Order: sequence, then C-alpha cells, then structure tokens
Amino acid sequence: MKLKIAILPGDGIGPEIMEQGVAVLNAIARKFNHEFEYTEALCGAHAIDAVGDPYPEATHEACMQADAVLFAAVGDLRYDNDPTAKVRPEQGLLAMRKKLGLFANIRPVATFECLLHKSPLKDELLRGADFIVIRELTGGMYFGEKYQDNDKAYDTDIYYRHEIERILKVAFEYAQKRKKHLTVVDKANVLASSRLWRHIAKEMEPAYPDVVTDYMFIDNASMRVLTEPRFFDVIVTENTFGDILTDETSCITGSMGLQPSSSLGEHTPLFEPVHGSWPQAAGQNRANPLAQILSAAMLLEHFGLKEEGALIRKAVNASLDQNVRTPEIQVEGGAQYGTREVGKWIVDYIDNSL
Repeated sequence: MKLKIAILPGDGIGPEIMEQGVAVLNAIARKFNHEFEYTEALCGAHAIDAVGDPYPEATHEACMQADAVLFAAVGDLRYDNDPTAKVRPEQGLLAMRKKLGLFANIRPVATFECLLHKSPLKDELLRGADFIVIRELTGGMYFGEKYQDNDKAYDTDIYYRHEIERILKVAFEYAQKRKKHLTVVDKANVLASSRLWRHIAKEMEPAYPDVVTDYMFIDNASMRVLTEPRFFDVIVTENTFGDILTDETSCITGSMGLQPSSSLGEHTPLFEPVHGSWPQAAGQNRANPLAQILSAAMLLEHFGLKEEGALIRKAVNASLDQNVRTPEIQVEGGAQYGTREVGKWIVDYIDNSL
C-alpha cells in the first residue's frame, strides 16, 4: 500500500518521539513491502517562531494533501507562563482540528499486565479494564465565544444538534462493534448544553436496540473510571469533559506515555499520543515514545492494515515484558533505556520477526 503521511513533530519532546514513530513505520514498510511518503510540516511554538502562526496555511495544505496525519505534541513554557500571550501553540492544535473537521477523538484505554504496579490504583480494580473514550473535539467551550478583561471573563459552552448527533452516531457504532454498552457522560442536572446532549441521545437510542445505553454525570463518571474501570465499554462526552476524563485515565495505564489516540472527521484523519510536549525534557532522550508508536499502529489499522498494527503492538508488549522501558515506567534496578534505545529495540524486533 502507498500512503502519504503528513508529519507534525511540534514542540518539546515531539521531534524525539516522532523520530521513533517514523522509524517504526519504516520498519513496517520494509517488512510488508509498503510505501510511505512523508511530508514534514510546522506547528505549535516552532511555527510561531518561524512564521508567526501556530498552524500555517502551508501546514494545513500538507495535511489536506495527505492520507493521514501523524502528530506529536505542541506547547512551550514561554507561553504556559505568559497568560497575556495573544498567539499560543495550542491554538494551532485547535485550528487544525477545526479546519480538518476532526470532530471525533478516539482514545482507547487498556491495561498492560506488566505495568499494573505503576498505577496508583489497586491491581484488582484494573486487571481486565478495556474501554474507549470518544470525545467531541470541535465544539463546546474550546470553540465558543470568549471574552476577557481585568474584571470579567467567559467561555461559551455552545453545541448544535448536528454536532451532537454525529458524535453520538460514532459512539453508538463503536459500541455495536464492541461489547454493546455505551455510557453518555454529561452534566444534565446543571448545564443546558448537557440537557440537549441527553435529549438527543435518548432520541437516537431506538435506532441502536442492540446497545445498552446509560447516562452518567461527569463528576460520578470521573470517580467510577478510577473505582470501576471494568464497568465501561464505550464512553462518549463533550469536549471539555472529554479532555479531563481522558487524561485521568492515565492512572489506569500507569503512564500517559502509553496512550495513543485518533481524531476522525470530515477530512484527513489524525493520529497522536495523548500526552503533552513536556518541554522540560526536550532533547534529553528520556521521553517515552510508546504512545507515538502505538499511534502509528492506529494509523495503519485505520487503513485496514491489521496485521501490521498487530505486529507493532506485539513489539511494544515485548519491549515492556523485557523491561526495555524509559525511566518513568522502568522497574526498580532495571537497565536504563532512552527514547532512541526503546525505539531501536522495537524496530529491531519488527525487522527480525518471522
């Protein structure tokens, strides 16, 4: 298969983990006789420095011309510590989602047996947890009308029927392919936008009679994700709640460095790790590349390359079982591996697989 892939390394640790993600894709191309063509483009703080725009038109054009986008992370301490900044790296990510029409963020959450001890939660709560969080990505407070002065500020949490219907359709269809259980997370006891979400979800329920649908307030869901993670199969929620809830799920996997995601919608699909840019660690060869590598696996699987994605997942599991891990998930007394060493081990595993 031939695929055109736009590569957006971004900021902080982004270029380091992206290097390993691309190296793994190249190993898969060699093994399965595929052809992957890459176009690298600017985004985030690097793009602001270069052209004054966190998501330049040239980057958007590269994304639109590609079959898929592999993205790393954006964010820089210069902007984190300056609340008055008018242009911010994260605006590039939001602009990319909006202009590509990426309204559905898919974040799988699963445990690794050899990493259960890294979670702050008890093993008996975690073992066997396997669910997906589907987050609406282009509506809500992140994109609603905003205002700020010295005495007042507001963000408008606005949703339209068509935005809610299309994300719920994605969620119901994912549930049909899995264990046929969907949980709609909202705050319908307080927020009008959530009441519309719940109203529309109940309207759509009869069209999916094979799916058991339940409803949960975000505060309760935030608790039960950590105390009863095996209860969930597919969760769907709005943008802000989804952002917070999916970061919380890192307590289940033991590290945000293990969580990939995809963003799907109207144009080119995007694949990215859920963690941030961790600028404090940039250039130090200690960032975990596994989420980036697993995002590459999701990219391949999106195009029907199931065997290729499975081999990447097998290689990642093997690296964890062999304690080939970056410091934040390494066992006590284990050997020291950096970003490059973990990536090379996985590439070698793929190259040498039968």
